[in-house]
Amino acid sequence: MGLFNIFNVAGSGMSAQSVRLNTTASNIANADAVSSSVDTTYRARHPIFEATLSQAKTQQSSVGVAVKGIVESDLPLTKTYSPNHPMADTEGFIYKPNVNVMEEMADMISASRSYQMNVQVTDAAKSMLQQTLRIGKS
Repeated sequence: MGLFNIFNVAGSGMSAQSVRLNTTASNIANADAVSSSVDTTYRARHPIFEATLSQAKTQQSSVGVAVKGIVESDLPLTKTYSPNHPMADTEGFIYKPNVNVMEEMADMISASRSYQMNVQVTDAAKSMLQQTLRIGKS
């Protein structure tokens, strides 16, 4: 793997972690949403990542990460009896998302740190390239 491929790998990692941060933020933003039916209630979403490996015609390989998709959580929704709530169904129940805010915050911290590490990898590769160019000037 050449030094320039590091930028592609770190860039794909930053892109994937950005998607992870966005879905986590969406989950947190909708954690307190209320609905009157199971079908219209927000469900927690999580990205699915996939390692990629592509062969170029020059026999150099490029690796990285790609977002394969975003899936909704299968965890059960929170069903609460609240007959006086304006969103209550005919039986007096409201439905809340299956979002655990504590888990989402931990996931957000993890994604943020992963993004930050990819930035540091990019900075280190840039520094190595600059040092290599300085050696060639001497």
